[in-house]
Amino acid sequence: MSFPELNPIRRRVIDALINTSAGPDAFRRLGVRPSMADAVARNTRVLELPAIPAEDLYIGPLHEGLDASRLSAVAREQAGTSVVVVSSLWGALRLTDRIPSYRLIVYANLVGLGRLEPIWRSVLPDLFAAVAGPDGLIVDLRSGPYTAVGMPAGQQHRTVSLRIRYAAPDGGRIGDVVAKRTRGEAAHHLLESGKDPDEPDELADILADRWPVELEPPVGPTGTWTMTLSIPD
Repeated sequence: MSFPELNPIRRRVIDALINTSAGPDAFRRLGVRPSMADAVARNTRVLELPAIPAEDLYIGPLHEGLDASRLSAVAREQAGTSVVVVSSLWGALRLTDRIPSYRLIVYANLVGLGRLEPIWRSVLPDLFAAVAGPDGLIVDLRSGPYTAVGMPAGQQHRTVSLRIRYAAPDGGRIGDVVAKRTRGEAAHHLLESGKDPDEPDELADILADRWPVELEPPVGPTGTWTMTLSIPD
């Protein structure tokens, strides 16, 4: 797997997940309903399950929008070196890393570990910064709790957080599923563009080929650039 420096924490999280999933309070600690009993039971055998590429395992709306399997050969090669997937169990992955199926949200309360955000936040910001290298932009597609594992350390000035706005005339609001899928589509569009923007304005120009774009500069010393894509009714 990519990022072997994360293996010590990965082992701790895996052990805690197995112990938690086997406990009488597994549903409460994992934040799932009893209807997910089969998935929780599989957690206890996570190291015995067959592994498949992360791009095939993760099928949520963000990954659906990214649609990695349909990237051109050139874009796919770019994705292999530039896309980092944040995982509650593994910390960080590449799309081609092979992993087993599991059920774990980042705000689960695992036996002996508690919530996972502070654990991963102790190592992921430095890893993100190292992976990004010294130049270019970092495009953050995350939403919700997964932003709590940290931003690239010391790189807020070149990090662009992507947001989605529903452009309905009546002011209607967009659902989270659609927002995630659109962020994935934006990543697909950027990869297929064949461009590697160095400045937020350059990124805005690329995405403006498909969506109306608004760009806001960082606010405060720890703020990031914010790019908002508007989608039509």
